[in-house]
Amino acid sequence: MGRSGKGAGGHRGGRGGKGGSGRPQNRNVLVSKALSRLLRHQADNAGIKLDAGGWAPLDKVLAHGPIRSLKVTVEDIVNVITTSDKTRFAMKTANPSASSPSSSPAPPSEDSTATSMRMPDPSADPADWLIRANQGHSIKTVDSAALLRPITLEEGNIPPSVFHGTYLAVWPAIEASGGLKRMGRNHVHFATALPEDAAREVSGMRRDSELLVYVDIEASLREGGISWWISENGVVLTEGDAEGFVPCRFFKEVVPRVAGVPVLWQDGVKVGEIPAGVKGRVPPGSRGGGRGGGGGRGKGRGRGRA
Repeated sequence: MGRSGKGAGGHRGGRGGKGGSGRPQNRNVLVSKALSRLLRHQADNAGIKLDAGGWAPLDKVLAHGPIRSLKVTVEDIVNVITTSDKTRFAMKTANPSASSPSSSPAPPSEDSTATSMRMPDPSADPADWLIRANQGHSIKTVDSAALLRPITLEEGNIPPSVFHGTYLAVWPAIEASGGLKRMGRNHVHFATALPEDAAREVSGMRRDSELLVYVDIEASLREGGISWWISENGVVLTEGDAEGFVPCRFFKEVVPRVAGVPVLWQDGVKVGEIPAGVKGRVPPGSRGGGRGGGGGRGKGRGRGRA
């Protein structure tokens, strides 16, 4: 009947910085978070203009105050991209018509929708390279069509399983609002597979999500009014309907990842309730749920998930 929702290193030593648990964060995490904040949320305020595809000049990124203070190098950027489970960032040459002698192929990624990506050698001139976040933007000038690949009935490229991870604490607000809302970001984010290792990160959801909201993309596309996309690192994304929602009628199934909670929705119909005695964790970045919440992601501004 229902799906089972259960089951779900840095290159150089860290310098300063601590995670939410108080443990020092390694250097790759610090650099990744700084890049995420800038390229997803803060580029405009920092005076760095992203093009429609979200690309930014690497030399300007390295000169940005918080990144410059970490003394980030081209080698650091390459390490962050090539060692991340989530493939959060991509790079390309600033002049694609000219082959760069200071580049090498990136290792292939399971989730990547790109055919190839080249990475700069450590000695490369940053002015010759562009970098972008593959998804997660709140900057409105980034265009979905330039950043992402469309999912369509005609292409037949609908992933067999698509789900959004969220939390028990925000679920009542999601139901009351009528669906998943993109909040401050440009899109609602969805994953296509759970990690085999519960400790491994997976693109499109937090690994500690307590509920998985499976959606029926095909039904949504047949009805019309909602566009769907897939990012270079395999995250499924949508702006939602005219109000920024993925309505509950497209919830194929809502299944728990914690004990004591039944299946909550099936085929667009509510079939269960969270028991009164079950307490969920406080979602990261949450300010109390809000109108429907994007799965406990808060407003999505400036938080720079690594």
